[in-house]
Amino acid sequence: MVFNPLAIEPLRDSEFRQFQKLIYEWTGISLSEAKKALVAGRLIKRLRYYNINNYGDYLKIVLSKEHPEEKQTMIDLLTTNETYFFREERHFAYLREKILPKHKGFFRAWSAASSSGEEAYSIALVLADVLGLEGWEVFASDISQRMLEEARLGVYPIEEAQHIPEHLLKKFCLKGINSQEGRFTIIREIKKNVHFEQINLVESLPSHLGLFDVIFLRNVMIYFNQETKKDIVERIAEHLKPEGFLIVGHAETLLGVTKKLKPVEPTIYKKA
Repeated sequence: MVFNPLAIEPLRDSEFRQFQKLIYEWTGISLSEAKKALVAGRLIKRLRYYNINNYGDYLKIVLSKEHPEEKQTMIDLLTTNETYFFREERHFAYLREKILPKHKGFFRAWSAASSSGEEAYSIALVLADVLGLEGWEVFASDISQRMLEEARLGVYPIEEAQHIPEHLLKKFCLKGINSQEGRFTIIREIKKNVHFEQINLVESLPSHLGLFDVIFLRNVMIYFNQETKKDIVERIAEHLKPEGFLIVGHAETLLGVTKKLKPVEPTIYKKA
C-alpha cells in the first residue's frame, strides 16, 4: 500500500501532553498550549520518514530502545528558534562601546543558546574589529546537535549578510563562488577563535567552562518556568568573572529571578 501523507491523524491533546512532558523533562522547556500546532507541524516530517500516520506511534519510536537517536532529533526539531546576525543590535553596541573599552587582558564571551551560530559569529566580529584577531575567544553552546553542525560549518545564505554592518562584512566575510555561489562565510582567522559545544542548560554545566567577561543568554528563558529560569541563571552566573556581564533578550527580564546579578541597563546585568 502506498503511504498517503494526507492520511496523518491530527495530534491529539493526550499526545501533545506527552510531548510537553518529555520536552520539559529533557530540556526544561515548557511548551504552552499555543504550541500544539507548532509541535504537530515540526514533527509531521518524522511521521512521514517512518511511514506512520499518527503521533502516538511516533511517541513509541521516540521512547523505544531501537531508535535511541530519535530523542535528539525530536529535541532538535522542537527547540530550534529564529536567529540572525546582529539580532537586537543594541547589545552588540553595548559590547563595543561600554564593555570592551574598559577591558584588559584576554577576553572571553559565551553565546549560551547559539542555535546555528549567527549570534556567536556576531560577537566574534565585534571582538575582532575592536581587539584584533587575537586575544579573545567565543565559546558557543546549544542543545541541538544539528544546529551546532551548521554553526561549525559557518556558511550562510547571502541574504543573511544584510544584517551585518557593511564595514564588518567587507573586512571579515567572504562571498562564495562556484558551488558556494549565493552563500558567504566568516574568515578562518575569526572562526578559529569560536568554539562550539553541545550543552543542555538544565543539566550540570561542564567543569571546563571557566569564567567569562560576557555571557549572552538571549531569547531562551521565555521557554522556561520561573523555577527553571532561576536554576539556569544562577548556575550560569557562577561562570561570570567578578565584573562580568549577562545579557538577556529584549523580551526577557531577571526581575524576581536572582539577586546574584544587578541591572545596569534594561536586559543587561552585572554580578552583584
